[in-house]
Amino acid sequence: MSSTIGSQSSAHKPPSTGEPMPVDEQSMKRIAASFVSGVTVVTTRHAEELHGVTVSAFLAVSWDPPLALISLESVGQSCDFIKESGIFAVSFLSDRQEFLAERFAGRAPLVNQRFDGVPHRFAVTGAPILEGALGWLDCRAEQIVEAGDHTLFIGRVVALGKGAPGNALAYYAHHYRTVEP
Repeated sequence: MSSTIGSQSSAHKPPSTGEPMPVDEQSMKRIAASFVSGVTVVTTRHAEELHGVTVSAFLAVSWDPPLALISLESVGQSCDFIKESGIFAVSFLSDRQEFLAERFAGRAPLVNQRFDGVPHRFAVTGAPILEGALGWLDCRAEQIVEAGDHTLFIGRVVALGKGAPGNALAYYAHHYRTVEP
């Protein structure tokens, strides 16, 4: 269930740096959960099959030229499909799309290769764009960088659009949150 991220707090506690932790996978995940991130679904089309995955690792890299970066686990099917197709779309989810975030994360009924029950459309590349998203980018992969157990894709934005107004879906401390404009 989502909660709202607001600017008011009931009690202000002084910041704590805490004791150093071991630098390992579990500690890294625990500390990374301290960062608020937007929730996106990254989609692609490969051999007439549609595929998508929930991603919080998104970054606008450059305005000119327009470039976007996503980070995916290297062992995932989405990673392989984007490497092979060279295309991806990023849909920025609204707080009304938490169920889609869960579906594309594999924690709710899975989405099949036809995206049955998932309203979507296509722009330039043929990667699906989720209807109801706050905004979207349609990209062609220009650089692929292997980085540890993840793969970074830097894509040139070839089309983009703003969706319906609404609140953003964010992820913080292993829970979905709502961010109001």
